[in-house]
Amino acid sequence: MIAVRMRTARSLAAALLLLSACLASAGARVLGKLGQTLQPASIHASPSSKSRVYYRAQSYTYLVLRGSPVRGWLRVLMSNGADGRVRESVVARLPYDVTYDPAKAPPPSRSLATGSGARSLAAQWGLRFIGTPYKWGGNDLQNGIDCSGFVQKLYGGIGLRLPRTAAEQAMVGTPITRLEHLQPGDRLYFWDHKRGKIGHTGIYLGNGHFVHSSSGRRGVATDSLVDPKWRKILVAARR
Repeated sequence: MIAVRMRTARSLAAALLLLSACLASAGARVLGKLGQTLQPASIHASPSSKSRVYYRAQSYTYLVLRGSPVRGWLRVLMSNGADGRVRESVVARLPYDVTYDPAKAPPPSRSLATGSGARSLAAQWGLRFIGTPYKWGGNDLQNGIDCSGFVQKLYGGIGLRLPRTAAEQAMVGTPITRLEHLQPGDRLYFWDHKRGKIGHTGIYLGNGHFVHSSSGRRGVATDSLVDPKWRKILVAARR
């Protein structure tokens, strides 16, 4: 087994995900392959040196690489679940899988932070369960959970109790009325046109991204509020 700690930045969007890298074991999820920078390298938002720089990695920084190179660029897993891009020529790809076992993931310590810090920890904790299947009425972070159960569990992990349904949760907490005022850990609520009420929820990660338990094939995943699909049905945010 090989343990790896990765350098992080204060900005959630610009940080690399803190992970343990080891040979794949039963029950653990493979997040990608282990890589290491050979020299100082910029991680970009898209496969172009002119695109936004998410993070400037120093030499010998460990990365989580996903998929195969495309036109000389590699995909890098970021802390908000999004993909960054780094030039293939500055990275050594190592023969190890980066895995994460959610069964061994404790909730964030309530003693580490309070208020906005605790909510941010809850959001980051949620990233550990990416890939957990969606299950209507489910409450299991490892085997199946729905959107409101997911948010309820994450907030419960920092000692904050929420109602069970998204519509009920949307009535609790301080309203956030402007997108630019959102902070990591704030709760987002989306309108369900078929049911004529709030029917979906997630937790804001920062940089326009949020984590949620999405119905369909993806389950727990991240998405962006830049996507019109989500932006046009966002009707409430609470802190």
